[in-house]
Amino acid sequence: MAKRKSTETEDTLATPGTRAAAFQQARDARRSELLEDYVELIDELVRATGEARQVDIAAYLGVAQPTVARMLNRLSDAGLIEKRPYRGIFLSEAGMKLAEEGRERHAIVETFLIDIGIDPEIASCDAEGIEHHVSRETLAAFKAYSTAKREK
Repeated sequence: MAKRKSTETEDTLATPGTRAAAFQQARDARRSELLEDYVELIDELVRATGEARQVDIAAYLGVAQPTVARMLNRLSDAGLIEKRPYRGIFLSEAGMKLAEEGRERHAIVETFLIDIGIDPEIASCDAEGIEHHVSRETLAAFKAYSTAKREK
């Protein structure tokens, strides 16, 4: 049997294991992205108003209240929030830690994007998606780049 001639695309195609790891990383990021967005918003609302209410979360995320209610149950089951009767929603210690990590990732990505010339408003919007999908290694490189640029 004659060997098939490889194409340029096949020569640059990642191995199945490498591809599988990349797809798994993306799936994991998508799974945690929504939880992180809710936790970050709850933290912002608590800081601004003293509590987070389901109606406010729905308004800020542009989703229906039943959608928020389902996610709040998931967050509660994960130990990230506390629901207080006749009060709003508050973050647990684990929730506060996750919110802080999210804020830090967002700031690093946003600063990097601004440093490479992206308009600050666009950088802020883009960072909202990128922050969940970037690896720790890439995030560290973004931070190092921005730090070096600011030290010049």
